[in-house]
Amino acid sequence: MPPHAGGRRRGPGSWSTGILVGACIVAAVAGGVIGGVIVNAFSSSSSPGGTASSSGAGTSAHTCLVTPVARETLPSVVTISVTGPSASGTGSGEVIRSGGYILTNNHVIAAAASGGSISVMFSNGTTADAELTGRDPLTDIAVIKVSGENDLRVIPVGESGKLVIGQPVVVLGAPLGLSSTVTSGIVSALDRTIQVPGEDNQSALLVDAVQTDAAINPGNSGGAMVNCAGQFVGMPTAGATVPSSSGEASGGSIGLGFAIPSYLALRVADEIITTGHAAHSYLGLQVSSLSADAANGADEGLLITGIDPSGPAQQAGLRVGDIITTIDGEQAVRTDQLVSITLTKRPGDKAEIGYNRDGKPATATVTLAEQP
Repeated sequence: MPPHAGGRRRGPGSWSTGILVGACIVAAVAGGVIGGVIVNAFSSSSSPGGTASSSGAGTSAHTCLVTPVARETLPSVVTISVTGPSASGTGSGEVIRSGGYILTNNHVIAAAASGGSISVMFSNGTTADAELTGRDPLTDIAVIKVSGENDLRVIPVGESGKLVIGQPVVVLGAPLGLSSTVTSGIVSALDRTIQVPGEDNQSALLVDAVQTDAAINPGNSGGAMVNCAGQFVGMPTAGATVPSSSGEASGGSIGLGFAIPSYLALRVADEIITTGHAAHSYLGLQVSSLSADAANGADEGLLITGIDPSGPAQQAGLRVGDIITTIDGEQAVRTDQLVSITLTKRPGDKAEIGYNRDGKPATATVTLAEQP
C-alpha cells in the first residue's frame, strides 16, 4: 500500500545512524507528480500511535465546522508552480511569516532548486514570482519568498503536541493542481515514523508524523493541516495508495495520509530563514538491528557496528559491540529510531541510551553534536 503525497509533475549515509538517509524526497509517481511521495505503508517503520495529555482547539465535536475554517484559512494557503530543467508541476504552501515567507515541502520545489522558476498563486487568483530561501532535504522542508506582497495573511499556528487521536482536522491545498481544495477528517494516529523514497535511490524519514484519514492527494504536499480553530498543526506530505496487480500505485486517496507536525516544520523553517540552512544533530554511530531468536539466543536491540572515534557516542562511553536496548526509555528495535533523534533533537540536546556490554546492562547519556 504505497503512500504518495503532493504536487503534480510533468517531465522526466550517515555516521549519525549507520544507515543512509535519503538526501531529498522527490517526485516519483507515474502520470506526473511533483511532491507525490510514494511509500510502502506495510513495510515502513510505523511506530505505535500515541495520545497527548490535552486536546487542541475544537475537539469537542466529532467534525469541524469546515466552512468557517476554510473561509478564514484559505487566504493563507497558496498553490506553488515549479518549472525546472527536466520537470515542472504544482504543489501547495502556506504563508508563515510577514515579508512573504511561505512554507512547503522540499520535494515540491526540488525541480527548480538547481535552476528554474517558482511562482505562487494566492486564493484570490493573483500570482507572484517566488525565490527559494532555503531547503532541508532530510526533513523534506523548504521555504520560499515572494516580494512586494505586503497584505498576505499569515496562517495562525496551533500546538501539534496537543493533538489527540480522533480529533477533527481540515486539510487545505491544491491536489492535482486544483487550488483552494478543502478536505476534512480526523487524526488517525500520532508519532508515526514513515520511510519514504529519497533522491539517488536512498530513503528519507517522516518523523513524529501525524496520520489522518482526511484526503491527501498528489498536489496537497506542502499545504496545511489545521485544527477546528483554523490553526496550523501539520504539513501534509505523504499519502497511501493501493498498488495494482502489477505493483504500480493506482487510484487516489484511501484515507491514509501523513503530515509533518507543525512544531518540526516551523522550527526547521525558522532556521532556514535565519541561517539559510537547518542544523541537524549527530550521534556518531553505525548500527544494525538484531531480532530475538530463541534458537541461537540472540539479543534484541541495535548492535553498534561502527563508531566515530571523535563523535558524541564515543565520548559518552559507547563502543563497537555494545547492544543498544533502549533509546530515551523506549525499547530499541529499529535503526530509524536513531535517525529520528538526529532529526527531532538539536545539537546540544541529550539522548539516554541503554545498552548491554558483555551481558551487563548500562546507560550512557549522549550529548548530540551538530552534524559535520
